[in-house]
Amino acid sequence: MLGLFGALDMASRSLSVQQEEMTLTGQNLANVSNPSYADEQLVTSQSVPLPTQIGDEGTGVQMTGITESRNPLLDSQIQAEASTTGSLTAQQTSLQNAEAYLDEQISSTSSLSVPDSPNGLASDLSNLFNSFQSLSTDPSNLSLRQSAVESAQQVTAQFNQVSAQLATVQANLNTSVQNDVASSNQDLNTIASLNQQIASAEAAGGSANQLVDQREQTLENLAGLANFSTSTEANGAINVSIGGVTMVSGATATDQLQAYDPGNGQLQVRAQNAGTQITLTGGSISGEITARDGALASLQSGLNTLASQLITQVNTIYSAGYDLNGNTGQDLFTGTDASDIGVNSNVVTDPSQFQAASVPNAAGDNKVALGLAQLGNQNVAGLNNQTFSGNYAQTVSSLGDAISSVNDQLGNSQAVSQMLTTDRAATSGVSIDQEMSNLIQYQKAYEASAEIVTTLNEMMQTAVAMKTV
Repeated sequence: MLGLFGALDMASRSLSVQQEEMTLTGQNLANVSNPSYADEQLVTSQSVPLPTQIGDEGTGVQMTGITESRNPLLDSQIQAEASTTGSLTAQQTSLQNAEAYLDEQISSTSSLSVPDSPNGLASDLSNLFNSFQSLSTDPSNLSLRQSAVESAQQVTAQFNQVSAQLATVQANLNTSVQNDVASSNQDLNTIASLNQQIASAEAAGGSANQLVDQREQTLENLAGLANFSTSTEANGAINVSIGGVTMVSGATATDQLQAYDPGNGQLQVRAQNAGTQITLTGGSISGEITARDGALASLQSGLNTLASQLITQVNTIYSAGYDLNGNTGQDLFTGTDASDIGVNSNVVTDPSQFQAASVPNAAGDNKVALGLAQLGNQNVAGLNNQTFSGNYAQTVSSLGDAISSVNDQLGNSQAVSQMLTTDRAATSGVSIDQEMSNLIQYQKAYEASAEIVTTLNEMMQTAVAMKTV
């Protein structure tokens, strides 16, 4: 039989177990708002029984470990969705910045929708051809000539400004790629370090739950930057591969990401040690590259084509005309594309040099001015047989389509992420109601165990008193 001392030892272990249960309950409640925390439970088992003549007699309870309610499948799904959300968020931010720089009211994604803003390029193009039309009604009027020159300057200034701003967006995306690559490498190093600590803790028979929580949070951070695949080793370490290249193997960060310039000024990503270019399909790095080389590059190309055709088509008509002094052969626009389009400085300084007539010394001749005005309504082969306004509308609408698509996909991805997070909270998270219920149970069990200790103490005093009688 256990005897009084054995029973007292059993009650003492019960007190220790209930105290540890309450400590873990406090730990759980303290982390109720921690999204990466998994609810912890104390693992107990019966103590080694004592053989007696009537059978094995229980000796109470013993603590064997601390586990957490972590679901690896949900964790991996949340990581994957974090990569999708990270990519789409980066694209959304970049495209919305470009939209703001265009300063156009994009009310529809249809190619038939014409951008409409008093400060946008669409309005400036319209004003340019309207000024040519006004000049054609009185070609010798210096005020109308001045107005046409100013409209041309406004168009070129708008092209220059939008082109420069889009270049800034693309440069910022290159910087973001560099920064996110650096953050990814930091996460990879952290994961390798945590792998080492987790393996050591578990090899020594201890609990590594908090380290596992930290590693999961780091993995989710990394997923928001770059998509990856993982495999788990027997010692609890997680190996990480990005783009088919092993980045973390056990406790070692075997490789890192590197942002590099392939020669066109647009940063790409490769494995630093392996030298292998990596094509990311998720995470903010992927989103930044996708936006930069996709919708933004198309927008910049469309603006350059529009500006180039405007320069070519206007100069073809204009250069054959004559100014008020009988001179000819000059161009109205200078430059080659949206970044450097400008207005001939001679006509800016002296509007009388505007070549509006088709023959020399004919002040009332308006054929060139009229030809310039009519150009605004003509389909241009270099613009896919569209007018200048129509082509610009399609360019802007393409950006609108991209933004709309990204917004829809991001909304869906965020909904999935929220659903997965809710599912994880239900299975692995801390339930306040459950913890409070457990706390009452542990408190009552502690009180009962304490009562046993008190009773056994009285019995021992009685036994000692009987011995001394």
